[in-house]
Amino acid sequence: MVSRWLARADQDGEPAVVSHPRRGACSRLSPEQFRLIPDFLSHGAEAYGFHGEVWTCTRVAQVIEEEFAVRYHKAHVSRLLEKLNWTPQMPLERASQRDEQEIERWRIEVWPQAKKKAAREGRKIVFIDESGFYLLPARVRTYAPIAHTPILKPHETYDHWSVMGGLTTSGQLYTQEREVALNSFDSVSFLMHLLSILKKKLLVIWDGSPIHRKEVNRFMQETGSEYIHIERLPPYAPDLNPVEWVWRHLKHVELRNVVCQDLLALRIELNGAIARLRSKPRLFPSFFAGAKLPL
Repeated sequence: MVSRWLARADQDGEPAVVSHPRRGACSRLSPEQFRLIPDFLSHGAEAYGFHGEVWTCTRVAQVIEEEFAVRYHKAHVSRLLEKLNWTPQMPLERASQRDEQEIERWRIEVWPQAKKKAAREGRKIVFIDESGFYLLPARVRTYAPIAHTPILKPHETYDHWSVMGGLTTSGQLYTQEREVALNSFDSVSFLMHLLSILKKKLLVIWDGSPIHRKEVNRFMQETGSEYIHIERLPPYAPDLNPVEWVWRHLKHVELRNVVCQDLLALRIELNGAIARLRSKPRLFPSFFAGAKLPL
């Protein structure tokens, strides 16, 4: 091989042995067709007859073949999507009962008014939500040797640790934990806990969960309304609450692939995860950004 290079250099000079990158095959899609792909996909998978609004490389390949009569392997489709800045993501669930117009109105009108009310009356804004942390792990992708798929062995149980969380607009996170399901008494207890810690009047924003009703209404009628104003989120809009994004971070980042043997171990792992999150104040604005609520 080297001798042939030297002979070619003697015959044709140095430029003859300069490397030239190979040119790949020309794209079978024109630039205009390529730009149209996101427009077609924006109509949703069900518009093309698929069951469920989920795009996979195989489905996108079928759309490209249907629209442009060009057939691609699904592996190449993933590269096309990457060029279009489309990435595989975990979809968010949306209830069919959602009122998108009301949710948008809440973002545009109610949220700015709530901030003004809090500033005018010297109140601390606190978003409150509750969640359950199960022994079943939140699975994510992980690297492993080829043909040696990692195996998680969780206990098949629905035992869980109940947590109520409060997040202020300044990034303070407060939690209350129970081994049993939370109820209306726990909601009152958490409100009183927040009052004792923050030592300010509160503007509480939460959903219309049943655990926020009976005893909370009684508490507000007796003494609570003197110190607390409650603003309710629209129905079926958990993503509008920044605390929901806290839960997602804890479950899918801090506690990803964590397998606990019992609830005590889960509580230890959860408390560690919450402590790590509190040490990262830079993350809290992202939870409000996820809810599309400007601070």
